[in-house]
Amino acid sequence: MALFCQSSSLVLQTSLKTYQMFYPILHLRQLPTVFGCLICTTSSWSAKPMDPETICKGTPKLKSREKEADKRQSRAGRDDFSPRPFNLFAAGASKMRSMTQDSLTKKPTSSKKIILCPPEKPLSVEEWGKMKEEFGTIRKFEELMFDKMIAHQSPIDVAKSLLVAIADRQGDVGYALLVKYLALCVSQKEVKEIYDIHDIMKTKYKILETSAYSLLIRGLSGSQRWKEALSLLEEIKKVMTPSKGNYGDCIKGALINQDRNLACKLFYEMVAKDLMPNLDTIQAFFDAGKSVRDDQWKAKLIHILSYLRDNQVYPGEMLMQSINQWFVSLPGESWKGNLTTIKNSGQCPSCNQYLENINLNPEEYSILKEKIIKDVIQGRDTFRKTTPQELEEFQTFVNKHPPFDIVIDGLNVASSFRKYNPSQTLLDVVLYLANHNLRLLVLGRRHMLKGSRLWDRKNMADMQKKADFFFTENVSEDDPFLLYATLHSGSHCKFVTRDLLRDHKACLPDSLTRRLFFKWQRGHQMVLSDYVPGRRVKFEPILNYDTIVQTTGSTWHIPYDDCLLERSSYEVPTKWLCLQLK
Repeated sequence: MALFCQSSSLVLQTSLKTYQMFYPILHLRQLPTVFGCLICTTSSWSAKPMDPETICKGTPKLKSREKEADKRQSRAGRDDFSPRPFNLFAAGASKMRSMTQDSLTKKPTSSKKIILCPPEKPLSVEEWGKMKEEFGTIRKFEELMFDKMIAHQSPIDVAKSLLVAIADRQGDVGYALLVKYLALCVSQKEVKEIYDIHDIMKTKYKILETSAYSLLIRGLSGSQRWKEALSLLEEIKKVMTPSKGNYGDCIKGALINQDRNLACKLFYEMVAKDLMPNLDTIQAFFDAGKSVRDDQWKAKLIHILSYLRDNQVYPGEMLMQSINQWFVSLPGESWKGNLTTIKNSGQCPSCNQYLENINLNPEEYSILKEKIIKDVIQGRDTFRKTTPQELEEFQTFVNKHPPFDIVIDGLNVASSFRKYNPSQTLLDVVLYLANHNLRLLVLGRRHMLKGSRLWDRKNMADMQKKADFFFTENVSEDDPFLLYATLHSGSHCKFVTRDLLRDHKACLPDSLTRRLFFKWQRGHQMVLSDYVPGRRVKFEPILNYDTIVQTTGSTWHIPYDDCLLERSSYEVPTKWLCLQLK
């Protein structure tokens, strides 16, 4: 066993005999997950982020036909509310809207910084002692030095020499430092060192905390002792639910060792616990299934694709490439994959198939309507800014009117372009929609009727000739009224607001209802994107198709994330993998 270098290789082993037990540190500083340069001040430390280009390099086999770089460059310079050709929910739209010159020009800080760098070669006990004295103002010198070694991926021998110095000075190496050393070994896949640390920690401590378990599972799962990772997983289960990373590492270990049944068992077990698998875990299944002639295994991978669909999970580029390669490798079948974007009509330009419609079916619509009324409109949070009496009055108002075609959040629309008069903005929008023979309901606030420079009485009177209005108290929240009127009017009714309604989506009780709400929202929400008073009113296009994994049997369409495009949780990808059976 080679835990330490040179003549001190058995220092820790000897120290373990003299120290029967010490208590593990339960609250460790979180190990850095992004490797970078650690810059220390007298009170804090941080890591520089990794260059995103290095994350996305990979080895993609498919190339999109568009000139992506030119398109990104042309979109980056635009200052519209929602970048064309994207709509409100397109991946990257929120990022582009929020970009300002201030965010691009960060002022340098003037605080004095102490830069702690690990040595390039192992140091003696005396040399480590001198270095610690030089950085005497830094608390927890050894822990910070290990963080730096992890960030810089220092040679294992350098880390060993620091452990030797610590053991020489303190007589033992503490739990926290062992975990950090283990993290360095796992990141460099130093299997022998991982075995040694595992044996030492299991001998010295009856139980470990979660970060140590996770590191050991990750380190062992890719080794010949991979089944010991399963034992550690069982130990975690005794006290808590293992993380999706713990399951993922064990699944990958089973797949590497061709125990596909065990891998599937662990996958089903984790999803039953409502743990969403990491994308690299799913990728491991498809990588292991290439060219495998096994109908049962194929059915299980198709089931995983169904899981992606049902849970609205979007693959990254690496997983997308693995899925494509798996289809292409299927024995006896002839699949071809192309990267594409879908037309607003929902037609795929690669295979000419139309994707699934964005509208909910009657059963889904009924479920969503019932849940929205119960958990959002009649929920506790609604009455913090309105009253049951006001909501009941509004429900009576809506029930007495024929179904509406469009419900407008008046205050939200009026403030879409702040440089213009709000009443004029709202008037132009109402007139534009009314000219299309649509039945309109506008939700407003009572202060809009008082007459002011912002709320011109004539504009308000002209609007009320073209649309029905309901004015709430000035402190009331508009969204519950907006949702009720839209859902009550039927599946054809749309609503106009820039509000993303994320708080109301969060009030829904389960993931299925939240997915239905998001689907309904994307198919019914209209956003004012371009406006010039008296001249132009333009809305973002509402896509006719649903952005989920879907199949016709002879085709598969899989939306995936562009690794260079930041997507918020309420946005959907715009890139697709089209697979056709020839």
